Amino acid sequence: MEKEVYINKLKTNYKVAGNGQPVLVLHGWGGSSDSWLQIQRILAAQGYKMICPDFPGFGKSANPPKAWEVADYAKWLLGFIRFLKLNKFSIIAHSFGARVAIKFAKNYPKKITKLILCAPAGIKPKPDLETKIIFQISKTGNIIFSKKPLRGFKNRAKNLFYILIRSKDYSKTKGVMRETIKKVLEEDLLPDLSQIKTKTLIVWGRKDKIIPLKYAYMFKENIKNSQLEIVPRIGHSPHLENPERLLEIITKFLR
Repeated sequence: MEKEVYINKLKTNYKVAGNGQPVLVLHGWGGSSDSWLQIQRILAAQGYKMICPDFPGFGKSANPPKAWEVADYAKWLLGFIRFLKLNKFSIIAHSFGARVAIKFAKNYPKKITKLILCAPAGIKPKPDLETKIIFQISKTGNIIFSKKPLRGFKNRAKNLFYILIRSKDYSKTKGVMRETIKKVLEEDLLPDLSQIKTKTLIVWGRKDKIIPLKYAYMFKENIKNSQLEIVPRIGHSPHLENPERLLEIITKFLR
């Protein structure tokens, strides 16, 4: 069932199915509750109450009024669960959604029964030589494109720059969401990981090219009460690439 509610004056769309232990699903950047329909339907049939909201700026939910940081999304999430009157629940979070889940788990540990992070984002990578060169080119480009004859090409050059540093999501966004993704990407959540006390499952595709496998071990090392499940032949979206295997892993952990 699809529903609509206003959280902090923002129209929020969400889907709910099933009865039983509540499980909140937080989708990734560019996704929505639609991308988790299969997982939601099957877990609902197994006796869980599945709640899948569209983050502000995604799906059928309204855009935030200004550029948000991860903490703003966590504050919105608090308002959402208060509206639903949820006291204890589990979270399944993918990629960007995991950023929000990490911040929320750090601030409100007693509300979460179990935490499942699928290909979580949040650790800011140290720039390699290629990235350093690109950033240097960017600085030079800002000087060049600030000149009046070339000023009109500055936005095009900026889009190319973000594509080069592998942030294709930036080039696909506009307006307030473009500024939002810049703020999100700037924040490093590594210091927050050690403050998560909730029992946590980390699921990672061995062939993930968006967030390489090496970060899986960093998450495992820094979240003390955690276990890591690496899925072979899977990339960044296990819920779409092999939902059957992901369901096996999730179900075992939740039970």
